[in-house]
Amino acid sequence: MFKEIKATEIKENGIDLLANQWGLVTAGTEAGYNTMTVSWGAIGELWGRDCATIYIRPQRYTREFIDSNDYFTLSFYPPELKSIHSVCGSKSGRDCNKTEATGLTPVFDREAPYFDEAKLVLVCKKMAVSKMEPTQFLDDTIDSKWYPEKDYHYVYYGAIENVLIKE
Repeated sequence: MFKEIKATEIKENGIDLLANQWGLVTAGTEAGYNTMTVSWGAIGELWGRDCATIYIRPQRYTREFIDSNDYFTLSFYPPELKSIHSVCGSKSGRDCNKTEATGLTPVFDREAPYFDEAKLVLVCKKMAVSKMEPTQFLDDTIDSKWYPEKDYHYVYYGAIENVLIKE
């Protein structure tokens, strides 16, 4: 059972959630959705709203679902479920059903799907999208270290409309 709270009531460290625990970004509808592991992002305030940003490479299948829907969820899981990322971070939803492969239980009671096993869910409405360009990098090491394939991330900015925590 989930309880709704305000974004300012989130007790966990956003950097730790993303960088160390990792999350899932999910978009779509009950008719079709996809999810993927995300470890790059930010949670904070932008344009006067609670906001989450996520970074998606152009070839990721989940990007098609984010682009064609107004909402996405960002969800985080207890440590004992870290193994979900071995599927969601390395397999494509074009080739396998990640929900079946991980045993996660999808929930469709909000504007975007999330999974019942989550401990924290951010329901986000897209506000903006941009694409990273190598001309924007001020640190000369970024391009060669992180983009040898030149597959620069898209940045999605989402207004956090609901925060759900597991009771």
